[in-house]
Amino acid sequence: MINAIGRRKSAIARVYVTEGTGKITINKVDIDQYFPSAILQYVVRQPLALLEVVEKYDIKANLDGGGFTGQSQALRLAIARALVKINAEDKKNLKDHGFLTRDSRAVERKKPGQPKARRRFQFSKR
Repeated sequence: MINAIGRRKSAIARVYVTEGTGKITINKVDIDQYFPSAILQYVVRQPLALLEVVEKYDIKANLDGGGFTGQSQALRLAIARALVKINAEDKKNLKDHGFLTRDSRAVERKKPGQPKARRRFQFSKR
């Protein structure tokens, strides 16, 4: 059993990969129920599809924090990292497609005296 971690925005994905039939379980729920959107399921399976090992591994994941988009991208990073631990020769291929890069963009904090991070209250000259 190989484990890895992936993060995106405020989402954290812990992944456990074992030899199996291609079943992906997230928080003890099947991927089809956890991510009803086909696009998010596609995002999660991208590293597996790239290496053509979709039917080869069972994946158990614990997802916490963030929204569904951040969670799916955190899960993709964790799966890619786990696949590199299994076979180091796949690293270049995954890296070239950007699956091993941690997307560090996160929400900018709100500043005092402003309604949002960059938006300022309307200026009145008089």
